[in-house]
Amino acid sequence: MTKRQRGQSQTTHPHDLDQQRAAADQRALVVGVLPEGDDLVELRELLRTAEVEVVDQMVQHRDEPHPNTYVGEGKLEEIKARAAELDATLVVTDDELSPRQERNLEGKLGIPVLDRTALILDIFAVHAHSAEGKLQVELAQLQYNLARMRGLWSHLDRLGVGGVGTRGPGETQIETDRRLARDRITKLRRRLEDVKGTRAVMRAERARSSHVPNVALVGYTNAGKSTLLNALTGSEVGVQDRLFHTLDPTTRTLRWNGRTYLLTDTVGFIRKLPHHLVEAFGATLEETVIADLLLHVVDASQSDEQITSVMTAVNGVLTEIGALDGGVGVGGGIAPVVVLNKCDLIDDARREELAVRFPDAVQVAAAAGEGLGQLAGRMEREFESTLRPVELLVPYPAGSTLAELHELAGDLEQEHRADGVLVRARLPRQLVARYDEFRVHPAGAEA
Repeated sequence: MTKRQRGQSQTTHPHDLDQQRAAADQRALVVGVLPEGDDLVELRELLRTAEVEVVDQMVQHRDEPHPNTYVGEGKLEEIKARAAELDATLVVTDDELSPRQERNLEGKLGIPVLDRTALILDIFAVHAHSAEGKLQVELAQLQYNLARMRGLWSHLDRLGVGGVGTRGPGETQIETDRRLARDRITKLRRRLEDVKGTRAVMRAERARSSHVPNVALVGYTNAGKSTLLNALTGSEVGVQDRLFHTLDPTTRTLRWNGRTYLLTDTVGFIRKLPHHLVEAFGATLEETVIADLLLHVVDASQSDEQITSVMTAVNGVLTEIGALDGGVGVGGGIAPVVVLNKCDLIDDARREELAVRFPDAVQVAAAAGEGLGQLAGRMEREFESTLRPVELLVPYPAGSTLAELHELAGDLEQEHRADGVLVRARLPRQLVARYDEFRVHPAGAEA
């Protein structure tokens, strides 16, 4: 959807998004089907992120979209007239369209039609910078496009697969297109599995050498996760008021009371995120599953209704990927810590209301640097419950072990003796067995 994206995405919408981008300035008419209300704010924000001007929005109230044309015939005529009146170059729907709905809409309206899923994929294509992120985008686009192929050749020719002479006897063009797409999907899945395997090996190696607590920042997009990451760690991760500005996970180090934590900023969630996009971006979302602790960042400046809606959307995705139901980290299955961000934008009365509604939440204002110590202290207390007390006698020649213990446990209680250093510390329960040879008490003495 953006001029920036030309040449970046390896696959395109079957209606050839490059042709849609030919106009210097795109003007979108937003259309939605809702049981009640007219809330299309999120779709408008997605278009703003894609640098597309929204000229107007139209909503039809009905329980389900029309199976053939998304909206009813009468509303369709209204949309056509309104698009012509406003010189709209594009119609964007708030739901994913079936190939039939999309085809019928374009035939009736006479201008390109884009649905919510294609728009999100287009934004993802711009914001994916890592090799893995780009593979995920291409895979998701191909899966989305496969059912919508109508014999176009150029969208697959750009993939660098197949070509003239690859068709079998009697094979039609569209069959060739689909076969090439399926072959490419298979290759992409295999490459992503290889990347996932490599990452798992590297993670296991790090776990053997040390155990630094992993904290994942999750939340609705634009909740201020990147700003919070910067405020806690002193880093300079890019921050913009755009949906999906952060797509590839970003990890930075936090030191607090002598202990090191790894904080990861993850992709922001949205409402109505299509299920197959959750599956396609499983590797990106994996950081939330393997984390030892989740910080659910919420924009406190929103209304109660908005807060409920976005938290429900985030928790739905977290549950779907297993992050709230037995993740592999220390915190797997433990409820996230709610962080109410942007509290500098609300008054004291509103803060008290939120404190009553979310008594266990931490209120911060990342941009203003407020409440960061309280949040770091809360993280520390959350990890305290996962630590086990140990008493070790470390011989003087094993000085590297003392340095390792400092990294794992932070401040140590030390007593120098003739035969070594007596150390009392609290270690992650998974690592206690590693130091059995130094333990003053026999293994299994502690619970």
